[in-house]
Amino acid sequence: MTLALPALVPVLPTHERWFVESQPAGDWAFFLSPLPLVLTAAVVVVTLVWRTVAMRVDGPELPFLGRLGALVPWIPRLLGIHLGVTLLALASTGAFITPSIDHLGGLGGHALLLVEAALGIWLITGWQLRAAAALVLMLAPALTVVAGWTALGESANLAAVAAFLVVVPPGPDAHGAAHPSRAHLRWALLWLRLGVGTALIVLAFSEKLTNPAMAIDTLERFPALDVLALVGISVSPETFVAIAGATELLFGLLVISGAFPQVAVLVAMVPFNATLLLFGQTEMVGHLPVYGVFLALLVYGSSAQTAGAVRWLPSPRGRRVAVEAAA
Repeated sequence: MTLALPALVPVLPTHERWFVESQPAGDWAFFLSPLPLVLTAAVVVVTLVWRTVAMRVDGPELPFLGRLGALVPWIPRLLGIHLGVTLLALASTGAFITPSIDHLGGLGGHALLLVEAALGIWLITGWQLRAAAALVLMLAPALTVVAGWTALGESANLAAVAAFLVVVPPGPDAHGAAHPSRAHLRWALLWLRLGVGTALIVLAFSEKLTNPAMAIDTLERFPALDVLALVGISVSPETFVAIAGATELLFGLLVISGAFPQVAVLVAMVPFNATLLLFGQTEMVGHLPVYGVFLALLVYGSSAQTAGAVRWLPSPRGRRVAVEAAA
């Protein structure tokens, strides 16, 4: 049994800071106005219903995609390549962690870019990726100092991939096939979902729901983003921003929920790929870790052996049982 995503989905998600002048967020008056609040409440309800229904389905929701499950052992290796190419491409363009941070100068800035490029090359090689991924996570303090906490939250998708690789790195053989325990895979997928979901939720607020001015500026510069207008639906810029923010929030919550990953990923890939037509290489490089995560969720969600791990969440009851057993 599957559910159809709501009509919010067609709105194209994009990272405004990559393409227009950054403006500070914090306009909570906009978020607390009726439409954004109603849409946010609707998104939360949809997510809860989505997960509730998904928990009643045993196995992949789209069985015809079962052949994708054959890729399961090589997902850690593919994620390492995605993350490595992203870091190397960003460093080559003078950007640190995200395309919007391209103003680093001086000895310290050049050193950070060099470290970023070196880690990118290391991740692509596939050798000892647990250590490389741990070093990527250690770049978080530098990113916070350079660009602040909001930038750290917006870039949590890279940290998500790195955290996954710390828990489940590629195997030692030439092709990197990994065969983690069930517990390790569950935790790795949880960190993966939490990181990407957090990045999408932070972006929903920092670039839209509490930053309507920057979102409207983006819409004015790139009117093709308004796909509602393309199908003959006319709404005000403020309404469009509220819908776009709710859409990004929905994507983030669905990723965290892990419910119906095959359907969620296939639907999300449509708008995420559509923005490539507008923004090209910058959008592709910036979204490359997200594409890797979508691939991972789709593959793990297509295998009968790993589908349950994709939607797993730790329960307080399970922790109590483990503590009592240890005692």
